[in-house]
Amino acid sequence: MSSDLKFAKLFAGSGAVTLFNALRAFAINKLLAVFLPPAAFACVGQFLNLMNIGQATSSLALQNGWTALTAQNKNNQDKLLGIWRGGLRLTTFASLFTFVIALLFCFMAPLEMLLPGVPTRLAQAAILFALPGILATNIITITAAVMNGLGENHKWALINIVTSVWQVLWVAFFLYTGRLSVLSIIATQSIVAAIFAGRISSRAGFSVNRIWKTALDTRGPWLSYALMGLVPMVLSPVVLTMMRTMVAFHFGNDAAGIWQSVWKVSDFLFMAMSAILTVIILPRVSASMNRGEFFKMFNPLLLRIMGISLAMIAVLYFGRSILVQVLFSQAYMGAVDYLPLQLVGDFFRAGGFALALVLIARRETVAFLSVEVGSEFLLAAGTFVGIKFLEFNGPMAAYAFENFVYFVVLYILVRRLKWNTP
Repeated sequence: MSSDLKFAKLFAGSGAVTLFNALRAFAINKLLAVFLPPAAFACVGQFLNLMNIGQATSSLALQNGWTALTAQNKNNQDKLLGIWRGGLRLTTFASLFTFVIALLFCFMAPLEMLLPGVPTRLAQAAILFALPGILATNIITITAAVMNGLGENHKWALINIVTSVWQVLWVAFFLYTGRLSVLSIIATQSIVAAIFAGRISSRAGFSVNRIWKTALDTRGPWLSYALMGLVPMVLSPVVLTMMRTMVAFHFGNDAAGIWQSVWKVSDFLFMAMSAILTVIILPRVSASMNRGEFFKMFNPLLLRIMGISLAMIAVLYFGRSILVQVLFSQAYMGAVDYLPLQLVGDFFRAGGFALALVLIARRETVAFLSVEVGSEFLLAAGTFVGIKFLEFNGPMAAYAFENFVYFVVLYILVRRLKWNTP
Protein backbone atom coordinates (compact mmCIF):
# COMPACT_ATOMS: atom_id res chain seq x y z
CA MET A 1 0.00 0.00 0.00
CA SER A 2 1.45 3.43 -0.99
CA SER A 3 2.17 6.05 1.65
CA ASP A 4 -0.53 8.32 0.21
CA LEU A 5 -3.10 5.54 0.44
CA LYS A 6 -2.04 4.65 3.99
CA PHE A 7 -2.32 8.28 5.04
CA ALA A 8 -5.73 8.62 3.39
CA LYS A 9 -7.00 5.46 5.09
CA LEU A 10 -5.75 6.48 8.53
CA PHE A 11 -6.97 10.04 8.09
CA ALA A 12 -10.41 8.93 6.92
CA GLY A 13 -10.83 6.41 9.74
CA SER A 14 -9.66 8.68 12.54
CA GLY A 15 -11.43 11.61 10.88
CA ALA A 16 -14.77 9.81 10.97
CA VAL A 17 -14.42 9.17 14.70
CA THR A 18 -13.24 12.73 15.26
CA LEU A 19 -16.34 13.93 13.43
CA PHE A 20 -18.48 12.25 16.08
CA ASN A 21 -16.44 13.91 18.82
CA ALA A 22 -16.76 17.26 17.05
CA LEU A 23 -20.52 16.80 16.73
CA ARG A 24 -20.68 15.94 20.42
CA ALA A 25 -18.73 19.07 21.34
CA PHE A 26 -20.87 21.13 18.99
CA ALA A 27 -24.15 19.76 20.36
CA ILE A 28 -23.16 20.31 24.00
CA ASN A 29 -21.79 23.76 23.21
CA LYS A 30 -24.95 24.69 21.32
CA LEU A 31 -27.17 23.52 24.16
CA LEU A 32 -25.20 25.60 26.65
CA ALA A 33 -25.18 28.65 24.36
CA VAL A 34 -28.96 28.45 23.91
CA PHE A 35 -29.71 27.94 27.60
CA LEU A 36 -27.09 30.34 29.01
CA PRO A 37 -26.20 34.04 28.54
CA PRO A 38 -22.56 34.92 27.69
CA ALA A 39 -21.57 35.60 31.33
CA ALA A 40 -22.83 32.17 32.47
CA PHE A 41 -21.19 30.57 29.43
CA ALA A 42 -17.85 32.01 30.56
CA CYS A 43 -18.47 30.60 34.04
CA VAL A 44 -18.95 27.10 32.58
CA GLY A 45 -15.63 27.52 30.76
CA GLN A 46 -14.01 28.42 34.07
CA PHE A 47 -15.42 25.29 35.72
CA LEU A 48 -14.18 23.14 32.82
CA ASN A 49 -10.70 24.56 33.39
CA LEU A 50 -10.86 23.41 37.00
CA MET A 51 -11.99 19.95 35.87
CA ASN A 52 -9.17 19.81 33.34
CA ILE A 53 -6.64 20.51 36.07
CA GLY A 54 -8.16 17.73 38.19
CA GLN A 55 -8.12 15.32 35.28
CA ALA A 56 -4.49 16.15 34.52
CA THR A 57 -3.26 15.62 38.06
CA SER A 58 -5.34 12.49 38.67
CA SER A 59 -4.30 10.78 35.43
CA LEU A 60 -0.80 12.34 35.38
CA ALA A 61 -1.74 13.28 31.80
CA LEU A 62 -0.40 9.94 30.57
CA GLN A 63 -2.65 9.56 27.51
CA ASN A 64 0.21 9.77 25.01
CA GLY A 65 2.25 7.41 27.19
CA TRP A 66 -0.52 4.81 27.16
CA THR A 67 -0.56 4.90 23.36
CA ALA A 68 3.20 5.02 22.75
CA LEU A 69 4.26 2.43 25.39
CA THR A 70 1.48 0.05 24.36
CA ALA A 71 2.48 0.30 20.70
CA GLN A 72 6.15 -0.23 21.52
CA ASN A 73 5.59 -3.32 23.73
CA LYS A 74 2.50 -5.00 22.27
CA ASN A 75 4.54 -7.90 20.86
CA ASN A 76 5.84 -8.82 24.33
CA GLN A 77 2.82 -9.61 26.50
CA ASP A 78 4.71 -10.05 29.78
CA LYS A 79 6.51 -6.74 29.40
CA LEU A 80 3.30 -5.05 28.26
CA LEU A 81 1.39 -6.23 31.35
CA GLY A 82 4.16 -4.83 33.55
CA ILE A 83 3.96 -1.50 31.75
CA TRP A 84 0.17 -1.42 32.17
CA ARG A 85 0.38 -2.33 35.86
CA GLY A 86 2.89 0.43 36.49
CA GLY A 87 0.66 2.94 34.71
CA LEU A 88 -2.44 1.89 36.62
CA ARG A 89 -0.70 2.09 40.00
CA LEU A 90 0.66 5.56 39.26
CA THR A 91 -2.80 6.70 38.14
CA THR A 92 -4.41 5.26 41.28
CA PHE A 93 -2.03 7.07 43.63
CA ALA A 94 -2.38 10.32 41.70
CA SER A 95 -6.19 10.07 41.73
CA LEU A 96 -6.33 9.60 45.50
CA PHE A 97 -4.07 12.60 46.01
CA THR A 98 -6.14 14.73 43.61
CA PHE A 99 -9.43 13.82 45.27
CA VAL A 100 -8.12 14.79 48.73
CA ILE A 101 -6.94 18.16 47.40
CA ALA A 102 -10.27 18.65 45.60
CA LEU A 103 -12.22 18.07 48.81
CA LEU A 104 -10.11 20.68 50.61
CA PHE A 105 -10.47 23.07 47.67
CA CYS A 106 -14.24 22.61 47.69
CA PHE A 107 -14.63 24.07 51.17
CA MET A 108 -11.64 26.43 51.40
CA ALA A 109 -11.32 28.11 47.98
CA PRO A 110 -13.02 31.47 47.19
CA LEU A 111 -15.58 29.89 44.85
CA GLU A 112 -17.61 33.11 44.61
CA MET A 113 -14.62 34.70 42.83
CA LEU A 114 -13.69 31.71 40.67
CA LEU A 115 -17.31 30.98 39.64
CA PRO A 116 -19.08 34.36 39.79
CA GLY A 117 -22.85 34.22 39.88
CA VAL A 118 -22.99 30.61 41.10
CA PRO A 119 -24.28 30.06 44.66
CA THR A 120 -21.56 28.58 46.86
CA ARG A 121 -23.56 25.45 47.69
CA LEU A 122 -24.17 24.69 44.01
CA ALA A 123 -20.49 25.25 43.24
CA GLN A 124 -19.48 22.89 46.04
CA ALA A 125 -21.96 20.26 44.85
CA ALA A 126 -20.59 20.53 41.31
CA ILE A 127 -17.02 19.99 42.53
CA LEU A 128 -18.09 16.92 44.52
CA PHE A 129 -19.93 15.56 41.46
CA ALA A 130 -16.80 16.25 39.43
CA LEU A 131 -14.75 13.67 41.37
CA PRO A 132 -16.49 10.56 39.92
CA GLY A 133 -16.77 12.48 36.64
CA ILE A 134 -12.99 12.94 36.49
CA LEU A 135 -12.44 9.26 37.29
CA ALA A 136 -14.85 8.28 34.51
CA THR A 137 -13.11 10.58 32.01
CA ASN A 138 -9.76 9.02 32.92
CA ILE A 139 -11.12 5.53 32.29
CA ILE A 140 -12.39 6.56 28.86
CA THR A 141 -9.13 8.31 27.98
CA ILE A 142 -6.90 5.42 29.09
CA THR A 143 -8.92 2.67 27.41
CA ALA A 144 -9.15 4.60 24.13
CA ALA A 145 -5.39 5.32 24.19
CA VAL A 146 -4.58 1.65 24.83
CA MET A 147 -6.83 0.54 21.95
CA ASN A 148 -4.98 3.01 19.72
CA GLY A 149 -1.61 1.61 20.81
CA LEU A 150 -2.75 -2.00 20.24
CA GLY A 151 -3.98 -1.14 16.76
CA GLU A 152 -7.54 -2.05 17.77
CA ASN A 153 -8.96 0.73 15.65
CA HIS A 154 -12.54 -0.57 15.67
CA LYS A 155 -12.64 -0.74 19.46
CA TRP A 156 -10.97 2.67 19.69
CA ALA A 157 -13.64 4.06 17.38
CA LEU A 158 -16.47 2.38 19.26
CA ILE A 159 -15.36 3.82 22.61
CA ASN A 160 -15.12 7.32 21.16
CA ILE A 161 -18.42 7.20 19.28
CA VAL A 162 -20.52 5.74 22.09
CA THR A 163 -18.96 8.16 24.58
CA SER A 164 -19.82 11.12 22.34
CA VAL A 165 -23.42 10.04 21.83
CA TRP A 166 -23.99 9.34 25.51
CA GLN A 167 -22.55 12.67 26.67
CA VAL A 168 -24.87 14.61 24.36
CA LEU A 169 -27.92 12.67 25.56
CA TRP A 170 -26.91 13.18 29.21
CA VAL A 171 -26.45 16.95 28.89
CA ALA A 172 -29.59 17.41 26.79
CA PHE A 173 -31.78 15.41 29.19
CA PHE A 174 -30.69 17.20 32.36
CA LEU A 175 -30.68 20.66 30.79
CA TYR A 176 -34.24 20.05 29.56
CA THR A 177 -35.52 18.61 32.84
CA GLY A 178 -33.54 20.95 35.11
CA ARG A 179 -32.88 18.17 37.64
CA LEU A 180 -29.22 19.13 38.09
CA SER A 181 -27.38 22.45 38.01
CA VAL A 182 -25.51 23.20 34.77
CA LEU A 183 -22.11 22.67 36.41
CA SER A 184 -23.18 19.32 37.91
CA ILE A 185 -24.45 18.19 34.51
CA ILE A 186 -21.08 18.97 32.93
CA ALA A 187 -19.27 17.24 35.81
CA THR A 188 -21.12 13.91 35.47
CA GLN A 189 -21.54 13.50 31.71
CA SER A 190 -18.93 10.72 31.33
CA ILE A 191 -19.87 8.34 34.15
CA VAL A 192 -22.05 5.83 32.27
CA ALA A 193 -19.83 5.94 29.16
CA ALA A 194 -16.83 4.89 31.30
CA ILE A 195 -18.53 1.59 32.19
CA PHE A 196 -19.02 0.86 28.50
CA ALA A 197 -15.38 1.77 27.69
CA GLY A 198 -14.13 -0.63 30.37
CA ARG A 199 -16.20 -3.48 28.94
CA ILE A 200 -14.95 -2.92 25.39
CA SER A 201 -11.27 -2.66 26.37
CA SER A 202 -11.44 -5.87 28.43
CA ARG A 203 -12.24 -7.78 25.23
CA ALA A 204 -8.83 -6.70 23.87
CA GLY A 205 -7.02 -7.91 27.00
CA PHE A 206 -6.90 -4.61 28.87
CA SER A 207 -8.58 -5.83 32.04
CA VAL A 208 -7.80 -4.52 35.53
CA ASN A 209 -8.07 -8.03 37.03
CA ARG A 210 -5.65 -9.46 34.47
CA ILE A 211 -3.19 -6.59 34.87
CA TRP A 212 -3.20 -6.72 38.66
CA LYS A 213 -2.32 -10.42 38.64
CA THR A 214 1.00 -9.88 36.86
CA ALA A 215 4.16 -9.86 38.99
CA LEU A 216 5.85 -7.10 36.98
CA ASP A 217 5.41 -3.45 37.90
CA THR A 218 7.25 -1.22 35.41
CA ARG A 219 7.04 2.49 36.24
CA GLY A 220 10.32 3.92 34.90
CA PRO A 221 9.20 4.69 31.32
CA TRP A 222 6.15 6.56 32.59
CA LEU A 223 8.06 9.43 34.20
CA SER A 224 8.86 11.25 30.96
CA TYR A 225 5.30 10.94 29.68
CA ALA A 226 3.93 12.13 33.03
CA LEU A 227 6.06 15.26 32.96
CA MET A 228 5.34 15.97 29.30
CA GLY A 229 1.61 15.52 29.80
CA LEU A 230 1.08 16.95 33.26
CA VAL A 231 2.89 20.27 32.94
CA PRO A 232 0.99 21.57 29.88
CA MET A 233 -2.34 20.09 31.01
CA VAL A 234 -2.11 21.96 34.31
CA LEU A 235 -0.43 25.10 33.01
CA SER A 236 -2.80 25.64 30.07
CA PRO A 237 -6.03 25.90 32.16
CA VAL A 238 -4.23 28.21 34.58
CA VAL A 239 -3.18 30.51 31.73
CA LEU A 240 -6.68 30.41 30.21
CA THR A 241 -8.17 31.31 33.59
CA MET A 242 -5.79 34.29 33.78
CA MET A 243 -6.73 35.36 30.25
CA ARG A 244 -10.44 35.10 30.98
CA THR A 245 -9.98 37.09 34.19
CA MET A 246 -8.05 39.82 32.36
CA VAL A 247 -10.73 40.08 29.66
CA ALA A 248 -13.52 40.24 32.25
CA PHE A 249 -11.65 42.86 34.29
CA HIS A 250 -11.07 45.17 31.33
CA PHE A 251 -14.23 44.59 29.26
CA GLY A 252 -16.83 42.90 31.52
CA ASN A 253 -18.24 39.38 31.98
CA ASP A 254 -20.26 39.43 28.75
CA ALA A 255 -17.09 40.25 26.82
CA ALA A 256 -15.43 37.31 28.56
CA GLY A 257 -18.25 35.16 27.18
CA ILE A 258 -17.55 36.45 23.65
CA TRP A 259 -13.85 35.67 24.08
CA GLN A 260 -14.83 32.22 25.38
CA SER A 261 -16.83 31.58 22.19
CA VAL A 262 -13.83 32.60 20.04
CA TRP A 263 -11.63 30.23 22.03
CA LYS A 264 -14.22 27.45 21.66
CA VAL A 265 -13.81 27.57 17.88
CA SER A 266 -10.10 26.91 18.39
CA ASP A 267 -10.96 24.09 20.79
CA PHE A 268 -13.12 22.41 18.14
CA LEU A 269 -10.36 22.65 15.54
CA PHE A 270 -7.64 21.45 17.88
CA MET A 271 -9.77 18.56 19.15
CA ALA A 272 -10.29 17.39 15.57
CA MET A 273 -6.69 17.74 14.44
CA SER A 274 -5.07 16.42 17.63
CA ALA A 275 -7.22 13.27 17.69
CA ILE A 276 -6.37 12.48 14.08
CA LEU A 277 -2.66 13.30 14.40
CA THR A 278 -2.25 11.24 17.58
CA VAL A 279 -3.54 8.17 15.74
CA ILE A 280 -1.35 8.82 12.68
CA ILE A 281 1.93 9.97 14.24
CA LEU A 282 2.39 8.68 17.79
CA PRO A 283 2.45 4.91 17.12
CA ARG A 284 4.76 5.37 14.10
CA VAL A 285 7.65 7.31 15.68
CA SER A 286 10.28 5.52 17.73
CA ALA A 287 13.89 6.03 18.73
CA SER A 288 14.89 2.92 16.75
CA MET A 289 14.28 4.75 13.46
CA ASN A 290 17.20 6.27 11.66
CA ARG A 291 17.24 9.85 10.41
CA GLY A 292 16.46 8.96 6.81
CA GLU A 293 13.50 6.73 7.73
CA PHE A 294 12.00 9.37 9.97
CA PHE A 295 12.16 12.30 7.57
CA LYS A 296 11.00 10.15 4.66
CA MET A 297 7.87 9.43 6.70
CA PHE A 298 7.44 12.79 8.43
CA ASN A 299 8.24 15.51 5.86
CA PRO A 300 5.41 14.70 3.44
CA LEU A 301 3.13 14.08 6.41
CA LEU A 302 3.79 17.57 7.81
CA LEU A 303 3.12 19.13 4.41
CA ARG A 304 -0.23 17.32 4.20
CA ILE A 305 -1.12 18.43 7.70
CA MET A 306 -0.36 22.09 6.95
CA GLY A 307 -2.31 21.87 3.69
CA ILE A 308 -5.37 20.37 5.40
CA SER A 309 -5.09 22.95 8.18
CA LEU A 310 -4.97 25.80 5.65
CA ALA A 311 -8.03 24.46 3.84
CA MET A 312 -10.00 24.18 7.09
CA ILE A 313 -8.96 27.68 8.17
CA ALA A 314 -10.01 29.15 4.82
CA VAL A 315 -13.45 27.54 5.01
CA LEU A 316 -13.96 28.79 8.55
CA TYR A 317 -12.76 32.29 7.69
CA PHE A 318 -15.19 32.78 4.82
CA GLY A 319 -18.02 31.09 6.70
CA ARG A 320 -17.36 32.59 10.13
CA SER A 321 -20.69 34.44 10.36
CA ILE A 322 -22.61 31.23 9.76
CA LEU A 323 -20.20 29.34 12.02
CA VAL A 324 -20.87 31.55 15.03
CA GLN A 325 -24.61 31.46 14.43
CA VAL A 326 -24.60 27.66 14.20
CA LEU A 327 -22.21 26.98 17.09
CA PHE A 328 -23.62 29.53 19.50
CA SER A 329 -26.52 31.97 19.18
CA GLN A 330 -27.31 35.55 18.13
CA ALA A 331 -25.95 36.81 21.45
CA TYR A 332 -22.43 35.73 20.41
CA MET A 333 -22.30 37.34 16.94
CA GLY A 334 -19.68 39.81 18.17
CA ALA A 335 -17.18 36.95 17.97
CA VAL A 336 -17.24 37.15 14.14
CA ASP A 337 -15.04 40.26 14.12
CA TYR A 338 -12.35 38.64 16.28
CA LEU A 339 -12.05 35.22 14.64
CA PRO A 340 -9.57 36.06 11.81
CA LEU A 341 -6.60 36.60 14.16
CA GLN A 342 -7.56 33.50 16.16
CA LEU A 343 -7.66 31.40 12.98
CA VAL A 344 -4.10 32.44 12.13
CA GLY A 345 -3.03 30.91 15.42
CA ASP A 346 -5.07 27.77 14.69
CA PHE A 347 -3.21 27.27 11.39
CA PHE A 348 0.17 27.11 13.12
CA ARG A 349 -1.21 25.15 16.08
CA ALA A 350 -1.91 22.06 13.96
CA GLY A 351 1.64 21.89 12.62
CA GLY A 352 3.08 22.64 16.04
CA PHE A 353 1.16 19.77 17.59
CA ALA A 354 2.43 17.35 14.93
CA LEU A 355 6.00 18.39 15.73
CA ALA A 356 5.34 18.15 19.48
CA LEU A 357 4.15 14.55 19.07
CA VAL A 358 7.57 13.65 17.68
CA LEU A 359 9.25 14.92 20.85
CA ILE A 360 6.70 13.06 22.97
CA ALA A 361 7.20 9.77 21.13
CA ARG A 362 10.97 10.17 21.43
CA ARG A 363 10.69 11.11 25.12
CA GLU A 364 12.61 14.35 24.58
CA THR A 365 11.35 15.58 27.93
CA VAL A 366 13.54 18.62 28.55
CA ALA A 367 13.11 20.03 25.05
CA PHE A 368 9.36 19.48 25.03
CA LEU A 369 8.74 20.98 28.46
CA SER A 370 10.95 23.99 27.76
CA VAL A 371 8.92 24.85 24.68
CA GLU A 372 5.56 24.18 26.36
CA VAL A 373 6.27 26.28 29.44
CA GLY A 374 7.79 29.05 27.36
CA SER A 375 4.82 29.16 25.01
CA GLU A 376 2.29 29.34 27.85
CA PHE A 377 4.15 32.23 29.48
CA LEU A 378 4.40 33.92 26.07
CA LEU A 379 0.61 33.59 25.66
CA ALA A 380 -0.10 35.06 29.11
CA ALA A 381 2.36 37.93 28.69
CA GLY A 382 1.19 38.56 25.14
CA THR A 383 -2.41 38.82 26.31
CA PHE A 384 -1.46 41.34 29.00
CA VAL A 385 0.48 43.50 26.52
CA GLY A 386 -2.02 42.95 23.70
CA ILE A 387 -4.98 44.20 25.74
CA LYS A 388 -3.09 47.43 26.47
CA PHE A 389 -2.30 48.14 22.81
CA LEU A 390 -4.96 46.26 20.81
CA GLU A 391 -7.78 46.19 23.37
CA PHE A 392 -10.16 43.26 22.81
CA ASN A 393 -8.07 42.00 19.86
CA GLY A 394 -5.13 41.53 22.24
CA PRO A 395 -5.82 37.92 23.38
CA MET A 396 -6.37 36.76 19.79
CA ALA A 397 -3.20 38.48 18.55
CA ALA A 398 -1.24 36.92 21.43
CA TYR A 399 -2.60 33.48 20.51
CA ALA A 400 -1.58 33.88 16.85
CA PHE A 401 1.92 35.05 17.73
CA GLU A 402 2.44 32.35 20.38
CA ASN A 403 1.50 29.54 17.98
CA PHE A 404 3.72 30.90 15.21
CA VAL A 405 6.71 30.98 17.58
CA TYR A 406 5.76 27.51 18.91
CA PHE A 407 5.75 26.05 15.39
CA VAL A 408 9.08 27.61 14.38
CA VAL A 409 10.91 26.55 17.55
CA LEU A 410 9.60 22.97 17.41
CA TYR A 411 10.47 22.68 13.72
CA ILE A 412 14.08 23.63 14.50
CA LEU A 413 14.24 21.19 17.43
CA VAL A 414 12.86 18.27 15.41
CA ARG A 415 15.33 18.94 12.59
CA ARG A 416 18.18 18.76 15.12
CA LEU A 417 17.13 15.52 16.82
CA LYS A 418 19.77 12.81 16.95
CA TRP A 419 18.79 9.44 15.47
CA ASN A 420 20.47 6.03 15.27
CA THR A 421 22.28 6.95 12.09
CA PRO A 422 23.04 10.34 10.51
